[in-house]
Formats: sequence, structure tokens, C-alpha cells
Amino acid sequence: MARLFGTDGIRGVANNEPMTAETALAIGRATAHVCRRHKNRHRVVIGKDTRVSGYMLETALTAGICSMGVDVLLVGPMPTPGIAFITHSMRADAGMVISASHNPYQDNGIKIFSRDGFKIPDEIEDEIESLVTTGRIKDIRPTAEAIGKAFRIEDAIGRYIVFCKNTFPDSLTLDGLRIAIDCANGATYKVAPVIFSELGAEVIPMNDHPNGMNINDRCGALHPEALAARVVETGAHIGLAFDGDGDRLIAVDETGRTLTGDHVMAVCARRMKSLGLLRNDLVICTPMSNFGFRQALAAMNIRHEDAGVGDRYVLRMMREKGAALGGEESGHIIFLNHHTTGDGIISALQLLAAIRESGRKLSELAAIMTRAPQKLINIEVARKPPIGELPDLKAETEKAEAELSGRGRVLIRYSGTQMLCRVMVEGPDEDTTNRIALRLADAVKRSIG
Repeated sequence: MARLFGTDGIRGVANNEPMTAETALAIGRATAHVCRRHKNRHRVVIGKDTRVSGYMLETALTAGICSMGVDVLLVGPMPTPGIAFITHSMRADAGMVISASHNPYQDNGIKIFSRDGFKIPDEIEDEIESLVTTGRIKDIRPTAEAIGKAFRIEDAIGRYIVFCKNTFPDSLTLDGLRIAIDCANGATYKVAPVIFSELGAEVIPMNDHPNGMNINDRCGALHPEALAARVVETGAHIGLAFDGDGDRLIAVDETGRTLTGDHVMAVCARRMKSLGLLRNDLVICTPMSNFGFRQALAAMNIRHEDAGVGDRYVLRMMREKGAALGGEESGHIIFLNHHTTGDGIISALQLLAAIRESGRKLSELAAIMTRAPQKLINIEVARKPPIGELPDLKAETEKAEAELSGRGRVLIRYSGTQMLCRVMVEGPDEDTTNRIALRLADAVKRSIG
């Protein structure tokens, strides 16, 4: 069996390895075994997004956990950050999320949070994987009253709604704001409209009727085009697009312009610095963050450091460096003074707080950053040889960097969750940027096949 855990948990096509009921049962058993090191009765929270395969995997995980003498707390469809919150709030031993985030409905995945609400560390992932692949837990079978039970937490959504609202300043409301919300037919479809309307906004919901197969389908954070059109059509003051599991935010300003996670971080970094909340005047980003974002931070005397691509690496560096804000251009933003993981709804609330406190439109606030032209091309690959060991690609990359001559940059990397090679180029103008990106993408295809 190939390695189970990638950069964001376990992920694959539902009902194919590793996302089968059999493997999910084994993962549940292994996770429960790790939890049983502590004394007293043990509990694991299980939540999911809206994919049809979530029923199958939820049942399998529950059976595996209960078979090891650990109780299960079921919360149903809920954003990934909501499950992290419930895990910590309920003092559970672990939280398991059944979701493939922004992937299409055919895929699914499993993410695991520890009892403190942070994603489990690498060494625990390795131990769970070893237990699953070696079969060492097959003979550990509690019996009689030692078998676990499953309970449904009926008020989990209400608890999470209150938690999110408490991150918005008590002195502010959203009265008079018209907000268009794209729920991606995913895990935010229940909670997001309630949170913003309870704070006073007029909410225009979109894609809030999941059927198990329409999650992320031409909607949400990866496809904000329809949201942008709805903002203009309805005269909304802002548009908010979440991804399938609710940990990303892409915003649209009142003119219909789509903003990236970099824009949101730049606006929020300025607000946090003015309030004395930006610890060490530092923001953690990744190599994918735009050159214009870096220039905007420098103009505000805010430092930045690059972590590896992926929220777990951003969070790790944030904790190491003592940063309160970090995230990715894709919209995965972590406000460590509010939560232990990226949360699209909390990110939206911090952005709305900046709008309310400043009394300015989002387009005016976002003007703090001028985005450099960028071209990102995803190439499907059958294998992932080291980029540095591909001579043709290396030569084309050196040629591109020489042509840009400090006026842009090149980044070529593999996706951590999909069989893709990503080519990203930033340059002085659209034509130059696109031309170089296409040339590098051709080099990838020649080198990898």
C-alpha cells in the first residue's frame, strides 16, 4: 500500500484505496488505539462535509473506533474548523474529518485533529499509518462492556456558530451590509448564512442546497465567477466564497473583482498591526504568495517568512516564530489568536471587521496591494521525479529566470494531494508572464511525460 498520509491527511477516490470502508475501519481502529493511552473513558469526534461517500466512511470509522473501546461523538456535516473546535471544546481525544476539501465529489479524505484542536503531528500520523499497514492492531479487541458507543451531538452547529460570532468585535454589527455567500454546496451551507445574518447582515446565499454530488461543482472558492456576477447584480457590498469543507475564503469586492487570500491577509495584517495584535509584526506565507503581497507588507513595515506550501507547514512556522497571522494565496488563512486552524468564516469576519472599523469599501481597502501578473498552470503527471533532477526543465527554468531578471519569479512544484505539477510564473506584464509559463509547462510535459 502506498503512503496513506499526504500534506493534508488521507485523500483519494471514494471506494478506491485508500478511501475504502475497509481501510477507513482500520484507520478508525488505529486512531482509537493511539487515544487509549490516556486513562478514563475515551471519545473521538467525527464530522464530515456533504459528499455522498461520507455516509459510508462515517459508518466505517465509527465501527472501527467503537471496536477498540472508544466512544464516538457524531456531529454530521460541519466545516473542518468547526470539528477542530468541537474536539477541543468537548475535551475529546481526537477529531476526525471526512472531507476532500476543494476536490470534486468523487474524492474523499480523512483529516485528524488532536485533543488541543491542532492537526496531529507527523509522528502520530506515522504511528497510525504503521498500525494500519502492518495489521498490528488486529488482535486487540475489547469485549462486552468495554466496546465503545456512538452518540450524536445535536447542538454542535449551535456551539460553532457562537464560537465564530465571538471572534467578531462586540462593538460592531453587520447592520446595513448586503453579503452574497457561496457555500460551494459544502459544509458551510447551514452555518454561514446564520452567522452573518445573526450579526445583522442581509444575506444572499448561493449553492446552499447540497445533494451529495454538487459540492465544489463550478462554485465556491475555486470558482467564484458566479458569485462575482451575483454581487454586481444584487448590489452587494461584498461576496464571500468558501470551499467544500469551509477552511478557505475567497472574497469579491463590491465592483465584482475577485480578491485572493493575499489581499485578505494584507488588509487584516494592517488592521491587526494598528490594534497591536500582529505579534512580532510578522506574517507567515508560502512561496505561492504574490510578489505584490510581499511589497505591500514591506510598505507597512511588516515582515514575512515563507513556509512550505500547505496549511500544516504555515501553522508550524507560525507557532515556531510566534506569528498570529499566516496563510496562503488560495484563501486558507489562520488567525492563531482566534483558532487553531484555517477557518473561512472566521477569516470573513476579520475582513468584515476591517471594513466596519474603517468605514471604507472593500475595493478601497484591497488597493493596499497591487497584484503582480501571475500565471498558474496545472499539469497532470503519472509520476513525481525530483524537479531538480530533470535537466531540460532545469535549463528552461534558468532561461526564464534570466529573462525575468528580478522583475518576477518562477516556482515549479508538485501538488501534495493530487498527481499534478504546478508551474507558477510572476512577471512584469501579462504577455511575458503567460509566454514563460507556457514554455515551462511544455518543458514539464517533455520531462515527465
